[in-house]
Amino acid sequence: MRYAQLVMGPAGSGKSTYCSTIVKHCEALRRSVRVVNLDPAAEYFDYPVRADIRELISVDDVMEDDSLRFGPNGGLVFCMEYFIQNFDWLEEELGEGEDDYFLFDCPGQIELYTHIPVMRQLVDTLQHWNFRVCAVFLIDSQFMVDPSKFLSGALSALSAMVTLEVPHINVMTKMDLLSKKAKKEIERYLDPDIRGILADGREGYFDQKFQKLTKALGTVVDDFSLVQFLPLDRSDEDSIDIVLNTIDSAIQYGEDLEPREVPELPDDDDDDGRDSGFPGEES
Repeated sequence: MRYAQLVMGPAGSGKSTYCSTIVKHCEALRRSVRVVNLDPAAEYFDYPVRADIRELISVDDVMEDDSLRFGPNGGLVFCMEYFIQNFDWLEEELGEGEDDYFLFDCPGQIELYTHIPVMRQLVDTLQHWNFRVCAVFLIDSQFMVDPSKFLSGALSALSAMVTLEVPHINVMTKMDLLSKKAKKEIERYLDPDIRGILADGREGYFDQKFQKLTKALGTVVDDFSLVQFLPLDRSDEDSIDIVLNTIDSAIQYGEDLEPREVPELPDDDDDDGRDSGFPGEES
């Protein structure tokens, strides 16, 4: 069995930073994690990659092709459609192994998770290759402190979840960049009462005109408890550990690994009559 995280989210949500954080955290745990870059428009990352889609096709190459005449978004869609026609390249790059754990750093364009079946085809292919897949959807916490923006982000996450139909974890990134006041305010968005959040929003012309629609959308998300978020503070190892353990649990990573031996606690009294010697006890 092999394991994969599909790291998704809007542009600027911190996908590459998330991958870097998880890689460094796992290195400290002496755990092997490999990264695959699936963003043909990526420019830089500070970690080694097992496979890079830019070796197959890049947005720059597509945009410079006079016969295609694509802009940035059209070029990216073309690249991803070319990619799904060449999954044999990815299979060769991933190699063969047991208990391999991969992070797939995905592009952020929302159309790839809605009306274009690229990511769903990737998920189906990985599952055919004996991968357990978890979708990890990132949202910038600085973006989510406004009620209307929160609902927009929640619906984007919900769209990806419904499309991919795999275990799905939403992560609120860049918590380390928030002020103490903002951190306190954002707690209500982690396990949200969407009706209450929308009721607290300031009503402008748009809010008044589409109030019924907004409430209906919020009710769907709220009633079925479809969207919740885990906070990620990359400066806090415990925060990183909670996110990673939640994802591992979702894809059952480590369940068939050998458990670590736990040293036995000494008896209250040794055979020679001396006490156990725990701290705070007299010897």
